[in-house]
Amino acid sequence: MSYVRIWVHLVFSTKNRHPYLTKNIRYKLQNHIIENCKQKSIFLQAVNGYTDHLHCLISLRGEQSIAEVARLIKGESAFWINNNQLIDETFRWQNEYYAVSVSESNVEIVKNYIKNQEKHHRRKSFAEEAKEFADKFKFDLKND
Repeated sequence: MSYVRIWVHLVFSTKNRHPYLTKNIRYKLQNHIIENCKQKSIFLQAVNGYTDHLHCLISLRGEQSIAEVARLIKGESAFWINNNQLIDETFRWQNEYYAVSVSESNVEIVKNYIKNQEKHHRRKSFAEEAKEFADKFKFDLKND
């Protein structure tokens, strides 16, 4: 039997980083994503965010890809928001996302980071956070 545990910190934002995700909507959305991941056999360890983005800590199974999991989470959650008319206009996520690997020894650190997003974003915008991630992990930010 194969054993695969690949931890991934996945981050994606609302289209144009619009602050659609008020606290009330965000909590409903997070609960929905948790249930959707269970149904799709996506091991979601943590989910949280702020008004314009979400963080997910997931563990990939052997047959899953980051692209597939990101598509399943983002696509279904946007459909759910629109189907339930949680905002007055059509909701969309940005096409792009970023995902970085997390070592087993850092899982608790990342879980706590995700858990404390509201506190974290009192001091720092998502744009600042995204730039720090891009600098740390050496990738270019794209806004679509």
